[in-house]
Amino acid sequence: MTPDETDLRILRVLQRRGRISNAELAEEANLSASSCHRRVQRLESAGLIAAYVALLDPRKFGLPTTVFVEITLSGQSDEVLDAFETAIRRVPDVLECHLMAGSADYLLKIVAEDTEDFARIHRQYLTRLPHVTQMQSSFALRTVFRTTALPV
Repeated sequence: MTPDETDLRILRVLQRRGRISNAELAEEANLSASSCHRRVQRLESAGLIAAYVALLDPRKFGLPTTVFVEITLSGQSDEVLDAFETAIRRVPDVLECHLMAGSADYLLKIVAEDTEDFARIHRQYLTRLPHVTQMQSSFALRTVFRTTALPV
């Protein structure tokens, strides 16, 4: 499915305000409520809208520290990648895991209370991941901006 300009207007609004009522969304998209509802259902069915979520403020939960960890594995075989990916999904502090091209095999985004908490995460989880030969951690000093909205 290729979204038209009206679909894109709907998607832009929903990315900013996921809990908006259908009536308000229809008004912002310049549609009738029923037409807007049908379009949203079609966007959901087509998988363009993957989920609706609440974005939590990590600071309010005592997790103000963001750490990016580059992981290098011992190889690139399917067995090695699958074992690592299965294990990393079990680490509760990892928000994102990306298979990379470049010097590292994976890039992780981790939240922690502070450096001591990250040391715990490192000892308890990261050092036990299969096939890891090298890790490099970088602490974010400040988040300049963060968004989940795609530029549609």
